[in-house]
Amino acid sequence: MALDERTITRAILKRWQEKFDSCLEMDVGIVGGGPSGLVAGYYLSSLGHKVCLFERKLSVGGGMWGGGMMMNEIVVQEEARSLLESFDVPTREFERGYHCADSVLAVTALASKALRAGLKIWNLMSVEDVVMREERVTGLVINWTAVELARLHVDPLTVSCRFVIDATGHACELVRVVERKVPGRLLTPSGKIEGEKSLWAERAEELTLVNTREVFPGVYVAGMAANATFGGPRMGPIFGGMLLSGRKVAEEIHRRLAG
Repeated sequence: MALDERTITRAILKRWQEKFDSCLEMDVGIVGGGPSGLVAGYYLSSLGHKVCLFERKLSVGGGMWGGGMMMNEIVVQEEARSLLESFDVPTREFERGYHCADSVLAVTALASKALRAGLKIWNLMSVEDVVMREERVTGLVINWTAVELARLHVDPLTVSCRFVIDATGHACELVRVVERKVPGRLLTPSGKIEGEKSLWAERAEELTLVNTREVFPGVYVAGMAANATFGGPRMGPIFGGMLLSGRKVAEEIHRRLAG
C-alpha cells in the first residue's frame, strides 16, 4: 500500500483533536508529570475518574530519570517497595529498609500503567493560570510550552476540572499562581507558601505525606510541591515519599468525588 503524507497529517490532527476534545471537562487535572503526578493519575483513573496530566516538558518522569547525580538508580524505603513493585518494577534490597530500582524502568512503568488505566497525558503543555470562581479554583489555563519559552503573545485556552493537583516539584508552580492571583489565603500557617527547606531525607519523607493535602479550595499538593508549599525539607534521590504521596492524594480526592 502506498503511503500518502496528507493522510498521515490528517490522522494526527483528527485523532489528537478527538482526544483533546474529550478532556475539556474532567474530574481531576494534574500539573506535573513526576512520580507523584503519575501515581496519582494511575490510581484516580483506575477508580474510574476522568483525569488529565499536563507536563510542560517533552517527557514525563520529573527528577526520577536521573536517579542520583545522573546515576540511574533510585532508592525507596520499605513502606514504598510494594507500591513500586505493584507497577511491575523489580527492586533489590541494598541494606535492611533500603531498596534500589532502575530509574528508567521505574519512570516508563509508571507512565505505561497510568496511561493504560485511562490517564490522558498532554506533554509540551504548560499551565500558566487557573480558572477561579468566588469559592474555589475550577479549572486550568493552558498554553504550549513553546509559546511560554518564546514569550509570544498568544492567548491560552482553558479546561475545567473539579479538583487540581500541583505536582510540579520544588517550584510548586500552580500554588504560586494561586497565591499571587487568586483572592484568599492558602491553608498554610502563614497563608502563603512556606518555602522548601534544606535536605533532610528522613524528615522530608515523613512530611511529604503529612503535607499532601488540600492547600486551597479545589487545589491539592503532592510530592515535593507539598513540602515546598508547607515548609518541609527536600529529600534527594529517595522516592518512596513521592510515590506514597501520589497514592494518598488520589485516595483523598476519590473520597470527595465519590461522596
